[in-house]
Order: sequence, then structure tokens, then C-alpha cells
Amino acid sequence: MSQTYDLEERTAKFGGEIIRFCRALKQDTITRPLIDQLVRSATSIGANYQEANGASSKSDFRNKIHICKKEAQETKHWIRMLGECFDDKRAELSPLWKEAQELTLIFQKITSSL
Repeated sequence: MSQTYDLEERTAKFGGEIIRFCRALKQDTITRPLIDQLVRSATSIGANYQEANGASSKSDFRNKIHICKKEAQETKHWIRMLGECFDDKRAELSPLWKEAQELTLIFQKITSSL
């Protein structure tokens, strides 16, 4: 049975999961900037993918997909930093990191096949 993967939906769902996770975190002077950066990078993946789908040229598409990959990589970093702040949340952060890694690999494959 063939399964269809909607990358637009997947990136939007990932951004939503990050937002829900971050809303539940205790914020202080250390964690607030990390949470802010994580939300920005994670939600930017989907936004840039949307832009890639509406690209005006192959070069524009390639650039937007490359940005998606970079944002996914950055997201992994912020997830790791939050793991340092919230030891008790590492089990919840692990699947988020894995999804960011999978998205990184997907966008890497797209860019290398262009």
C-alpha cells in the first residue's frame, strides 16, 4: 500500500507541535530567548516550504528549499539547548528533534536532486 506524504502538512504539523510544547514551558530570562528562537526556526520551515511551492523560478525554489534545510538544522540546535534547560522534558524533546532531523534529510535530498 502506497502512502502519500504531504510535506506542506508535515511541516505545518511540526510547527504546531513545537508551539504547543513551548507554551507549556516555564519561561525565565534564560529560557525565553531559547523558546522564542525555537518557535521562529521551527515555524519558518513550513513558511519557507510554502514559498518554495510558489517559487518564480528553479533558482528561487532551490534557495527556499535550502532555507528550509537550514531552519530544520537550526531547530535541532534550539531543541538541544532547551534539553539543557529542562532535563525533565528530554523525553518529549526527543521525537521533536528526530522530526527536525528527518526534515533536514528530506530537504537535503531535495536540494541535492535539483
